[in-house]
Amino acid sequence: MSLLSACKRLWLPLLLGATLGLGQALAAEPVVVSSKIDTEGAVLGQLIAQALERGGVPVTERIQLGGTSIVRSALIAGEIDIYPEYTGNGAFFFDRGDSPVWKDAAKAYATVKQLDLEQNQLVWLQPADANNTWAMSVRGDLARAHQLATLDDLARYLNAGGEFKFAASAEFVESPSALPAFQQAYGFELKPEQLVILSGGNTAATLRAAALQTNGVNGAMTYGTDGGLSALDLQVLEDTRGVQPVYQPAPLVRAATLQAYPAIESLLAPVFAALDLPVLQRLNAEVAVNGADPRQVAASFLDSLQP
Repeated sequence: MSLLSACKRLWLPLLLGATLGLGQALAAEPVVVSSKIDTEGAVLGQLIAQALERGGVPVTERIQLGGTSIVRSALIAGEIDIYPEYTGNGAFFFDRGDSPVWKDAAKAYATVKQLDLEQNQLVWLQPADANNTWAMSVRGDLARAHQLATLDDLARYLNAGGEFKFAASAEFVESPSALPAFQQAYGFELKPEQLVILSGGNTAATLRAAALQTNGVNGAMTYGTDGGLSALDLQVLEDTRGVQPVYQPAPLVRAATLQAYPAIESLLAPVFAALDLPVLQRLNAEVAVNGADPRQVAASFLDSLQP
């Protein structure tokens, strides 16, 4: 046998072994699970992370990373791999706020799913049957004293000079689909001195500000699935004019990550299918009201789904 042949017999298995080892290392690259900074983001992020881990998918957590723009930018840049997003946000992701599709759950999901896949190689998975739409809420005593049940009632109260101070995130105040849309539709305007802008997008902070009347706050940015509403005696004002899009939470994952770990879809589908509005409110309340750890809340819920 020639020296060259002998070297090939020695080197080729080593080379192939090294190549296979590299492939296995790449295949085992953890899926970076993230979420927005609010309470529900923490719960949903933990549900995703733990469901994947239980299914054998390696995970790195970056839960409660930041607001919408921060987390979505990180996903598009490949800095994270998956996080829970809301279908209605497609209205401003793709500058289509005037489209009626966002008011229909099925159409909103189909539209954002198609656009994000085509433009960003992002995949929307099974959504939850819950609408976590942005809402304006007021203290229960204020609602009862002035018969405030709808946003039309709030407009009447404000335009008559009613005392009001509203706690919200910068995103809620600035996003064309949030406070500006409410003001335009219902015919009222909050002055700068009537706004208390809190950092981040965590409604736990806005709920608490209204409940404690921090700096005179008696109204708050909330979401439809917030767990603390009833416990803190806050009244959601009904959006009778349908200003807000439907915001169904769903896992949003990079297509490349889903290709590497196709089991992600089947692991998360039953979890999100079980998340209806009462369930999400209950899970959120355990964290926001009872002070439970989102990690434990998620673990207990996943345990309850086991046959």
